[in-house]
Amino acid sequence: MSDAFVSEPLAATDANPINAMSVDVEEYFQVSAFESHVPFERWETIPGRVEAAMDRILAMFELAGVRATFFTLGWIAERHPGMLRRVVDAGHEIASHGMHHVRVINQDRATFAADIRRAKGMLEDVTGQRVRGYRAPSYSIGRTNLWALDELAEAGHVYSSSIFPGAHDAYGMAEAPRFAFRVQDSGILEIPVTTVEAGGKRFPCAGGGFFRLYPYALTRAALRRVNRRDGRAALFYFHPWELDPAQPRVPGVSLKTRFRHYLNLHRVEPRLARLLADFRWDRMDRVFPVEGAASTHRDVFDNPPYKTARAS
Repeated sequence: MSDAFVSEPLAATDANPINAMSVDVEEYFQVSAFESHVPFERWETIPGRVEAAMDRILAMFELAGVRATFFTLGWIAERHPGMLRRVVDAGHEIASHGMHHVRVINQDRATFAADIRRAKGMLEDVTGQRVRGYRAPSYSIGRTNLWALDELAEAGHVYSSSIFPGAHDAYGMAEAPRFAFRVQDSGILEIPVTTVEAGGKRFPCAGGGFFRLYPYALTRAALRRVNRRDGRAALFYFHPWELDPAQPRVPGVSLKTRFRHYLNLHRVEPRLARLLADFRWDRMDRVFPVEGAASTHRDVFDNPPYKTARAS
């Protein structure tokens, strides 16, 4: 991998661009914050809840005329093949979320390469659809493991959505471009989760816990700012378990984890219905030029710490 990214021009043609809707398909007990409380060995003993939530999501999308990208665990595909086929039959895109929701920062390069290949093969076998996209669990690709983008390209992925271009206590790469950029050597397109810029700082506005924390009006205003002021398509994401306020509570977790995971779960479904109506949405592979040609100008992303990280 060379020492610079190539920036991908994605300026909108009007003030109301089509945005990208995505869903990270995993069970409530598989989130990274529960790793030490619900080990992998216990997963098979816990009754699943993802399918009921997915049926509600598919019904909401159908009612709103929205098509989306579903980043799905290989573990889920093994156990819910019929559910994934319903997703494909409804016109949505299936992408990879890895095999077992292991953060990339907790894998070496060989383990990661094996994981993404196994997950990609599993999803393609189940759905009969080419899997082109990948999202790292907990946005766990950053300055220390950018080699993962090369591995994704070598495995046959053409785009990734794995970098949070801002500061966060659990992940993030504040020096990353805010919008989609193409890696110069491999050609893979990285589509960072959307942030809004205000006062010289970047703030998350594209889903997850922040969608539950912020008043809906603030999320709507931030996305409109991205569409109208930046002239860019936004990328939104959420999880099926966020539409499941009755999910069992995991014992022993910290107060911060309880706050982040369970906050305002009862508000997500009505807020999502408003979001689907207030903006235009489509699949990631149709919103972004995932297999298009890159431009030739370099992004200002060529600092020494970045070069050191990429050499690993």
